[in-house]
Amino acid sequence: MAPTRLASKPLSVNENLNGILTNGITTRSKQLASLKTHKDGLKIPNKRKADSPLKDVTAKRAAFGDITNAINKSSAAHDKDKVMPVKKVTVEAKIFPTLKNIKPQPTVNGKVSKSKTFQRVATTAIESMQKHFVKDPPKSIATRAQNGILKNIEKKDKAIGKENQNQSQGSVKSARSDVSGEPSLYVTALENISPSDITKEECKNISEQLNKVNLDDTVNKSLDEETETPHKVPAGVADFDLENWSDQFQVSTYAMDIFNYLKSRERLFPIDDYLERMNGITSWMRALLVDWMVEVQESFELNHETLYLAVKLVDLFLTRSSKTKPQTEHLTKEELQLLGASSLFIASKFDERIPPLVDDFLYICDGAYTLSQLLKMEMEILRVIDFDLGVPLSYRFLRRYARCARVSMPTLTLARFVLEQGLLEYGLARLADSALAAAALYLALRMKSLGGWTPTLHYYTGYELKDILPIALAQNAALHKKPKSAISTVRNKYSHTIFFEVAKVPLIDDSVLSS
Repeated sequence: MAPTRLASKPLSVNENLNGILTNGITTRSKQLASLKTHKDGLKIPNKRKADSPLKDVTAKRAAFGDITNAINKSSAAHDKDKVMPVKKVTVEAKIFPTLKNIKPQPTVNGKVSKSKTFQRVATTAIESMQKHFVKDPPKSIATRAQNGILKNIEKKDKAIGKENQNQSQGSVKSARSDVSGEPSLYVTALENISPSDITKEECKNISEQLNKVNLDDTVNKSLDEETETPHKVPAGVADFDLENWSDQFQVSTYAMDIFNYLKSRERLFPIDDYLERMNGITSWMRALLVDWMVEVQESFELNHETLYLAVKLVDLFLTRSSKTKPQTEHLTKEELQLLGASSLFIASKFDERIPPLVDDFLYICDGAYTLSQLLKMEMEILRVIDFDLGVPLSYRFLRRYARCARVSMPTLTLARFVLEQGLLEYGLARLADSALAAAALYLALRMKSLGGWTPTLHYYTGYELKDILPIALAQNAALHKKPKSAISTVRNKYSHTIFFEVAKVPLIDDSVLSS
């Protein structure tokens, strides 16, 4: 694991905040640019990247580090773990007697003593075992049997004797001991031969209850028949799932149900106007933070799902914590970047195959926070969101909608640009992710002059044009805003040829969307 990398000169929280407000959040690229004696520079990876502010340098990190993101500790043990072979003991069944040849002895009151019967079984079994091992019979077997069954039988026998003296009614429990401790070799052999204490009346009652249960499942549709035919689509709608029904990687059998389930979970993660309850944090500061998180996602080459989940965690944490905590304990602007780094840290461990190390997140914060602060914030975020990381993301909905509509990759990339640019907008954070994805796709189709809202999109998204039109207008207004150098990462990213330069596509007026 890469060692902890801190700034050459520790910065106080106030100094770091002043730098954030004047020059933007400190990024890895800005710090590496100032290091003239950086060892041999940082090589550009073979993987193509977008033309973001980090295009000339990339972060150095351990590719196969400790994926638990714990602090690397030196291990003193270098030898391979020695695994003790497991000895398999096979016991012949013939050495265990049966109850057929053993007659139970009556007690004083004329009742059968089950403890006496089991005691004779155990004694006979021990004798048979000792005869079986002619040479050096194992003492542990007899000891375990005596301490296991016989000892417990004596306890049960005393309890039964007291019950007989008190002339108590009811069935007597089995003499076999269920007390935890060292198990006996004969417990398994005796499990299936204990006589039943159920009376005839109890058996009759159980039988009547079982007769009321309908065990015939022929009236229900079998699972095979249910999965052989997909959901029936309305007339005039292209059935995307039916065309890919035989492709197991498309999961067409459950795709519609999966996204309907994700859509139903959106109500569990509401985001309100939390900035009204907080002092010192503005929508511009949030836009700066999200722009920095996009830059981190590009630097570490993280999945887009990781970015969207991290931004959602920031909004969810601020929404819920501002409601439950008093105003004096609300998050301050000095801790805003710490919240973004911790959210990316959590999202990376949830979505990435090889998440970045915890040292990487401390490094990108320019040494403004300590390890204990980041881990404490991580625990606080998980506590506030109740460890529920299965948040429906607009990026996942957009992929599903675009595939069902069979749009080209440049059109899908344009919709992703619209969606990602909308992450910076505080006013769009309170809307449903499924509606945001549908509106972004509609806006991309109109920008590409590929038509409007089709019945196929209406069926798979569940939204009509009148439902998503206000959202599309808000997204279009965000694209028309004058670009600012402090929050230009998304535009620079999607201006690269890898992303088909979709950020340079001519914008359209609101009248085109409404027509």
